[in-house]
Amino acid sequence: MTRHLQQLLDALAALPQQQPYKHYHIPALWVGESSGTVSVDPKRHYSDAIESILARDPHPLQDAGADADTWSRSAAVYNLFARLTTAFDHDGNGTINPDPLQGGFRETGTLLKSIALLPYIKKLGVNTVYLLPLTAPGTVNRKGNLGSPYAIKNHFTIDPLLAEPALGLSAETTLKAFVEAAHHLGLRVMFEYVFRTASIDNDWIPQHPDWFYWLYDTPPASADSTPFGPPEFDHDTLNRIYEQVDKHDHQKLPDPPQSYRNRFAPTPERIQQNPDGSYTGITAEGDTCSIASAFSDWPPDDRQPPWTDVTYLKLHRHPGFNYIAYNTIRMYDTLLDNPEARNTELWNAIQGIIPHYQATYGIDGAMIDMGHALPAELKAGIVKKARQADPGFAFWDENFDPSSSAKDEGFNAVFGSFPFVLQDPIYIRGLLNFLSKTGVPLPFFATGENHNTPRVTHNHPGEEGRRRSQFIFALAMMLPAIPFIHSGMEICESHPVNLGLNFTDDDRKRFPAESLPLFSRATYDWKNTNNLSPIHTYITKLLAIRQRYHNIISSGEKGSLVLPFTSSPDMVAVMRKGSRSNLIFAGNSNFKNKIQTTLEFSRETCTTTDLIQGKPLQVERHKLELTLEPGQSVMFEMPH
Repeated sequence: MTRHLQQLLDALAALPQQQPYKHYHIPALWVGESSGTVSVDPKRHYSDAIESILARDPHPLQDAGADADTWSRSAAVYNLFARLTTAFDHDGNGTINPDPLQGGFRETGTLLKSIALLPYIKKLGVNTVYLLPLTAPGTVNRKGNLGSPYAIKNHFTIDPLLAEPALGLSAETTLKAFVEAAHHLGLRVMFEYVFRTASIDNDWIPQHPDWFYWLYDTPPASADSTPFGPPEFDHDTLNRIYEQVDKHDHQKLPDPPQSYRNRFAPTPERIQQNPDGSYTGITAEGDTCSIASAFSDWPPDDRQPPWTDVTYLKLHRHPGFNYIAYNTIRMYDTLLDNPEARNTELWNAIQGIIPHYQATYGIDGAMIDMGHALPAELKAGIVKKARQADPGFAFWDENFDPSSSAKDEGFNAVFGSFPFVLQDPIYIRGLLNFLSKTGVPLPFFATGENHNTPRVTHNHPGEEGRRRSQFIFALAMMLPAIPFIHSGMEICESHPVNLGLNFTDDDRKRFPAESLPLFSRATYDWKNTNNLSPIHTYITKLLAIRQRYHNIISSGEKGSLVLPFTSSPDMVAVMRKGSRSNLIFAGNSNFKNKIQTTLEFSRETCTTTDLIQGKPLQVERHKLELTLEPGQSVMFEMPH
């Protein structure tokens, strides 16, 4: 069905024939041209884009009807942050305006523009679109000028900023059209969900104050009076916490100091909303209290400042746990194993979120933010309810370990540790050796970056960064993993989206929240692509190679990945073993100098072809001599 797409067409057709635009620019890349911009009439452009999608014969989903494990292994992903990915300075005045331009179209990213981008995404060779949270963000203590998409104000309301005012249609209607368009093109749609945290002005607060943690506005004399943040532990207590967690011993984990716990108020009996949208609670004793902001809760000595716009949801009612500490681990305390300790009504509400999106939008899967920080029973309930409606619904977990335990929990893929090691060849070899010995029970994301890590070109600008991006993506295509294109990667975007992991103190000084696209209006350098040639055609070629050899590449069996000996320390080589032939990758991890190296084979002589460049490769006297430019990679098939 495409009735919501037709609604968009009707709304566009109803707009005045003469839009009050002299110039409305879009990136040339969006319409298949080279870098730069093209000037379009927005009414005509978006109408043409939707009509061109509908004019295509419906494209079946890859592995249609397959179980979630099967289609996840065949997924190739484009990670879309709608508010950012399709943002652009359409009027060319040097700013990104969240208010609609004259005529009603926005410069921040919208779902209409995301629909128009789908043919470009499809052309890259991906088959799955994964969207960062789309829900309306909170407004109290908002980060940046747009707010964090992870500060969820309402779990069922789509951010109104993602709608185009010109159409007079809601963001919800436009999102339905987006999913229809993606499915028509043969693209599955994954949403990311946030279940561990919410905004400090979340709409659940007035009706369900017991779902949240509260702080006394005036702490009692027995409470710590320093600015609120993570509890501090003495050296011996920290060591005990680490030792117990390392041993998976969650019995009687240490509490934070009593003075810290005394800061937290009991659930208030009355709630009042303040003019700024925040909430004040009044306890039975008449004390006032406010929602406790969250912080990075693991490790327990993490000194990041509080996350002022979000709070942790109170998943357990146990009276001994009326505080936020190192909850990511502490919630596994055996004292919480008793079902009576669960905040059952909250759990039921959380378990009902994904079924709502399945019924309303027809999505194909979910990525669970901080899935490692949810109780196992809650995660099991989330998975069970979603699969009652759709047995093929996929679940991906923000878990760094692609172990069988995540598979046992019903997940079909995990985030993995790839972005954290891929930028260092030494760590790359360590990871490859580990995968060779252990196998891969379920796929992880094959990428050098995501919205929480540095861009590949952040630490390595210019041509070196471009070479590094190509090398990483080529290597990733050889692994039993899910190819993952973080939007902007294909144009070598260097500006970080968020300062999550692997950033330096200097980075944190250089990029305040106002400069980070996760919180503030921004755009990619679509126009000039950072003065580098985009790598989108290279990505397309590699995804086609992966699809051709998918049966070999997708195998996670132990022994299916082998590391051949190479004569150069800068050469990274991977062999994937097939039943009739092997697929081999060789890449130069030196991004400044060319190298010469040799690979040895059992076959005395053989002619094969580099699948990337189409050039012949000759094995003579059991040896293949290669000369590779900085960052260059080759892939070739070698018959047994």
